[in-house]
Amino acid sequence: MHQWRRKVGKNPAQAEMIQLLTPEGKRVEHPDYALDISSGELRGLYRDMALTRRFDAEATSLQRQGELGLWASLLGQEAAQIGSGRATRPEDYVFPCYREHGVAWTRGVDPLQLLGLYRGVSNGGWDPQEHNFHLYTLVIGPPLLHATGYAMGVMRDGADTAVLSYFGDGASSQGDVAEAFTFATVNNAPVVFFCQNNQYAISTPTARQTSYPISRRSEGWGFPGVRVDGNDVLACLAVTRYALDRARRGEGPMLIEAFTYRMAPHATSDDPTRYRDEAERAEWKSKDPLDRLHAYLTRSGQADEAFFAEVAEEGEKLAQHVREGVRAMPDPAPTDLFDHVYAEHHAVVAEERAGFLALRDSLGAGQ
Repeated sequence: MHQWRRKVGKNPAQAEMIQLLTPEGKRVEHPDYALDISSGELRGLYRDMALTRRFDAEATSLQRQGELGLWASLLGQEAAQIGSGRATRPEDYVFPCYREHGVAWTRGVDPLQLLGLYRGVSNGGWDPQEHNFHLYTLVIGPPLLHATGYAMGVMRDGADTAVLSYFGDGASSQGDVAEAFTFATVNNAPVVFFCQNNQYAISTPTARQTSYPISRRSEGWGFPGVRVDGNDVLACLAVTRYALDRARRGEGPMLIEAFTYRMAPHATSDDPTRYRDEAERAEWKSKDPLDRLHAYLTRSGQADEAFFAEVAEEGEKLAQHVREGVRAMPDPAPTDLFDHVYAEHHAVVAEERAGFLALRDSLGAGQ
């Protein structure tokens, strides 16, 4: 039987952490989470993280230029997102929060579709059914409830599907999370809860959220939880793959806490220098997820400078695609507000739409 109970202290930073790639780029093994991965797959993970980081940086620049209303950067969390996202199968369903840009990349969502939401020209921008990737949810607790309900449904349908839901350390204090855990465990739902513990809920440190490791929360509900090095893309891939396979086998939910760090502000409206110091950021910078995979690929001879240069060039092309695409986005029509409230015709919405048009017409053209 897989052993998931861990001995930890009261400090939330004290918990056994699954790691397959050290910050220095040294490959290590773990008895519970073996990972057989090819050189091509390793290079693919690096490419995913590098391109996600480049597009994320471009989005931040666009917000500073007034092209986006807001942006929530994932800088520093690329390994947690790419590793877990690449662990999914096409038929699995993913429920993100609002910072899962790397997961969206692994599900085939064009970055431009993410930016439309932050530019204010769409309420989502992509078809969730096309990618099995739900729309972003800016309210931080409900995605777990949505995921649990969906997982209960696919279980009743007899589908060979697992569900993956993301949340943050701050969301772990929400009642919705506890309710999702309850429904998931009593229904033995095939859902994996993936917490990106990036150390801060906006300006509130994890130590002010909990006195116990988040990965141990699941014990109160009777299902396994594990902490993984969130800056280690290989560990995130291996642990999430294990959890999803376990869910598909009918063994119920599992909690993963990816212990990582948000290098950027919470969002572009935030000033992190007011609540954390540069020494802390520098310490985490030494654990950078891209640097450690770069080091491993180089030392093991599985990638050369030509490969890294090619990825960098591809990143610049992606940035240009994002930059030009955002500026070319058309403004939405005022009536778009009413078009996707319900899947089918709804009398009340139709009445409100007609009233809006009448008011607009009464104000005259161009008002």
